[in-house]
Amino acid sequence: MTNLVTVLPNFDVKPYTHILPSLEKALISTADLLSLHAVDVAKRAQVPPGEVTKLSDALLQSLHSGVNGTISTPDRRNNAGSAADELEPGNAITKQRTSISTLDERLDFALGGGIRPGYLTEVVGESAAGKTQFLLTLLLSVQLSPPQGLGKSALYISTEAPLQTLRLAQILNTHPGLCTLSQQERPSLSRIQSTHIHDVEAQEHILRYQVPVALEKQNVGLLVIDSIAANYRAEFDRSKARKGAESFAKRSNQMVQLGALLRDIARTYGVAVVVANQVADRFTTIDPFSHAYRMSQSTQRSRPESPLQARSVRSEALSQNVPPDPPAHEQMLATDDPLALDHQQRFFTGWGDDPETVDFKTPSLGLTWTNQLATRIALLKEPIYEERAYQPGEDRSIAGWNRTAKIVFSAWCAERKIRFEIWEGGIRNHGEPDESGGGTT
Repeated sequence: MTNLVTVLPNFDVKPYTHILPSLEKALISTADLLSLHAVDVAKRAQVPPGEVTKLSDALLQSLHSGVNGTISTPDRRNNAGSAADELEPGNAITKQRTSISTLDERLDFALGGGIRPGYLTEVVGESAAGKTQFLLTLLLSVQLSPPQGLGKSALYISTEAPLQTLRLAQILNTHPGLCTLSQQERPSLSRIQSTHIHDVEAQEHILRYQVPVALEKQNVGLLVIDSIAANYRAEFDRSKARKGAESFAKRSNQMVQLGALLRDIARTYGVAVVVANQVADRFTTIDPFSHAYRMSQSTQRSRPESPLQARSVRSEALSQNVPPDPPAHEQMLATDDPLALDHQQRFFTGWGDDPETVDFKTPSLGLTWTNQLATRIALLKEPIYEERAYQPGEDRSIAGWNRTAKIVFSAWCAERKIRFEIWEGGIRNHGEPDESGGGTT
């Protein structure tokens, strides 16, 4: 099996060791076993069809158990007459779904209660967007008793800057939901275990061997990695020029293995795995007379354009018989092909689906990593410029930032946007969440 360990790391291969070498030699993948007929696979690998069928059934059962988690399925054959007794009230099911609070009611509402354990969640954004502030808040709130937390400790793995203990203490002593608690109920910095790693090899060793031991011994409910892309960027930027496509193929394979490992940790130990990710600029082909292009140009000017310049631009557009602007969503696309990545990435990156967006970003590690996630939370920021008279050639001064937390996709809540701000007590909402999930107010 060419990718069995990657897809199902805990699958018991002992009953099938007599056919696995033949399947490996024939380049039979897990997808081939699940999608092709057993006879066709048997002919290709020269193994008994019955053994292939047993292996396929075992793989399918293992995949189903991984999706369903620890939820037990009632035996309907033996309890067909008591189906009504097996049903649970909706509020009872909701109470069983524990979450880690963001310490803000509206942010928790947008997230369907908070960050769920058992899933791999990503917080992505550009520099100074608030990713670390979001994660630091979770490190404290996970220690709270349900329903705000799990009553457990946290594990913080840093690949860039060390854990900001001073900032944690500031949040702990400032946030009204934390500083008013009794000494026994208050979170403690001593319950946050942290380590700092510098390369991919150390990261792989710690996640695969040391983290599982720490999760069991320290009663950990939250695993944070800040950030997930730093070590991979450093490693593959050095080898990209020498190896080209080989380097990208290797990184793609490592992304699949890393995602499978983190999902398995979250599911096996019932912890919330939250990672921070960086972004890169996205370059798209835009019509120079489109609305998006004009908006991007206007944000780069230090002063409003003069009436003479405006008449000149309009005259040039009319002389060239420029057609009217297409719909807003088409102005941002470099291709009309609906199956192209450039067309579809606006649905899963967090940038590109807003007609007013002119500064496009793309989360690091690509589509391969995106497919490993259960939830992506994009933290967006837009500058607020000072309203004053500027001298010719003078750059506009930034007075502040408009910040938005955008739930791009999630396994437990709907798409939604909510404005937020960073303050001494961590993060808090800065506007009403849109109930329909379409925007903010």
